Amino acid sequence: MEHTNAFRFRRFLNWFPLGLTYATMYMGRYNFNVVKSDIGAWYHLDKWQMGIIATAGFWTYGLAVAINGPLADRIGGRRAILVGSLGAALTNLLVGLMFLNGFTTKLLVSMSLLWSVNMYFQSFGALSVVKVNSTWFHVRERGVFGGIFGVMISSGYFLATSVGAWLLASFKSWTIIWFAPVVAMAVMVLVDYLLVRNRPSHAGLQDFDTGDGSNAHLAEDQPLPLRELLSKVIGNPVIIALIFAEFCTGFVRQGVMLYFTEYLEEVYHLSKRAALFGATGVAFMLGGIFGGLLCGWMSDRLFQSRRPPVAFIFYLAQVAMICLLGAALGRGTHGGQVWAIVLLGLTAMFIFGVHGMLSGTASMDFGGRKAAATVAGALDGIQYIGSGLTGFGLGWVLKAYGWDGVGAAGHVPANAWVWAACLIPFSLVGAAIMTTIWRARPSGAGH
Repeated sequence: MEHTNAFRFRRFLNWFPLGLTYATMYMGRYNFNVVKSDIGAWYHLDKWQMGIIATAGFWTYGLAVAINGPLADRIGGRRAILVGSLGAALTNLLVGLMFLNGFTTKLLVSMSLLWSVNMYFQSFGALSVVKVNSTWFHVRERGVFGGIFGVMISSGYFLATSVGAWLLASFKSWTIIWFAPVVAMAVMVLVDYLLVRNRPSHAGLQDFDTGDGSNAHLAEDQPLPLRELLSKVIGNPVIIALIFAEFCTGFVRQGVMLYFTEYLEEVYHLSKRAALFGATGVAFMLGGIFGGLLCGWMSDRLFQSRRPPVAFIFYLAQVAMICLLGAALGRGTHGGQVWAIVLLGLTAMFIFGVHGMLSGTASMDFGGRKAAATVAGALDGIQYIGSGLTGFGLGWVLKAYGWDGVGAAGHVPANAWVWAACLIPFSLVGAAIMTTIWRARPSGAGH
């Protein structure tokens, strides 16, 4: 797809701030993962109890994103990202102030409620990115955009993990990890207000046919009636298959991301305040960047913009990486700690690649411009329903059986096969689902 240099530059000024905003929102979402073991130790909460807080947030996100998808389709991605980032910033501020003031009354309930509010506002993030970019990228460019989406996710993990670890090591109180995202998100609210526009014509450029059958170039946005919008999602068997696949992605993704800190601490004896721990965020970022770009390149160049074949390959690669994580080779040694971080980065490469491809790219492909946010909401929502099972569910399993099948207090795990065995079936089911829609492409994707 040929565009003028002026168009490409203005498009960059649109998607790059959106990407940075999404990354800062991740910083205000996954800061919980970094400090939840500190919160648990400080307030005497176990993995299952901390998992309840995570599940409350995940399931709120899952329900909210399904509701806010049609809302974002109606109000536009620009307004949606402003509402989401501002709301998430204010909620993180409240959480930080709560812990700073030593609040302890019914902490499990109050933190679950506050974290649910944060995740409600967080749900606007992906919807906004997909909605805005559905009018700026042709269908044949969207595989590459899926890579960009993966980069956004990955940089957010870097901010949450590496910057978060640096903050923990540099400041006496772990409450600082709630305030840093507030500043970052507040800055991006202003930048988005000044730069982000819903479609090229709103930035003084010409709208064009995006090739997804939505005729985006022919008229100004006229929102679809809600019934037609929902039937476009429910009546499409490809979207239904993607929804089930993203449920599996959600369990595997958060099964890794929610427990990687404890995995490194308890299996490999790597403290989150150690300098090496900060490399985990770099590993996630690099893995996500390469995974997203590779996934996008493969789908566009090798499979003619078909997403399922690449997702199938990546799901199987997840299985291989998780098996290696379960084996916990080299535990107790510095080399083993480095190996674990490398493995986590490779695992992230195949998880984030699939997530960016399905939630970021396929939602635009099969939802079209007018239903892009609704489809993204359905995919992201069901993914977080799956994610919710990793909170109280996987938390209970690890509390009861430990990492290696021995749940006794003080036991030093020899491996992490219990954790791995919970994750692997979901990757296998995701791969199987991709075989049912192997040849699926959007109606306007012909060359």
